[in-house]
Amino acid sequence: MILLLSNSTTQAGYLTHGRDWIADALGSARRVAFVPYASVTISYADYADRVRDALDGLGLEITSVHEADKPARAVQAAEAVFVGGGNTFHLLREMHLRGLIQAIRKHVQNGGPYVGWSAGANVACPSIRTTNDMPIVEPPTLDALRLVPVQINPHYTDAHPDGHQGETRAERLAEFVTANPEVPAIGLPEGTGLRLDASGVHLLGGRARLFDRDSPQGRAVSEEEMEGLLAP
Repeated sequence: MILLLSNSTTQAGYLTHGRDWIADALGSARRVAFVPYASVTISYADYADRVRDALDGLGLEITSVHEADKPARAVQAAEAVFVGGGNTFHLLREMHLRGLIQAIRKHVQNGGPYVGWSAGANVACPSIRTTNDMPIVEPPTLDALRLVPVQINPHYTDAHPDGHQGETRAERLAEFVTANPEVPAIGLPEGTGLRLDASGVHLLGGRARLFDRDSPQGRAVSEEEMEGLLAP
């Protein structure tokens, strides 16, 4: 089971909109390994506490992997893995350096739930090339977890502020699929998510937008079409 959320924070609060989705996705899993490495200006301990507070009442035992001598073993001992948002480049660098790419891939291959939001959704893709983040550090590679076969752009927006002369998000994603025509990209607006489980692919919270070689400018995409793109 894979649950990928566009964002963590809404006007209702931190992870509030995704709380029920997370509870449903976990099933009976209670021991969670949390990967906090997307955080840069907030300590990993404070970040982990924020997640624990947001999901209090779900009966979860959340252990942040930064607390473990060997983070990969913390993943191996867990029943579910959460990967939080923040800076995607920082997250991916730390995941590679700490052996978490292989550990998380094995966890998912063995049927363990994976929940990622924002940067945590980006690293579930083949690479992080559709992140919105500034490359504040340099990972050894842009290759990521490859839990899904397409790219995701979290926080997707059609907005074009008055006076802004730079490229829009849609223009950047058009560039991506033009340069990489074999890899579609899905724009996930705020408040939305994707769930992949034994029953198929489910779009949560509203709409998504597909960018591919046939529609580089993007178009609305249905659950049925995403099923073909994302199903194993």
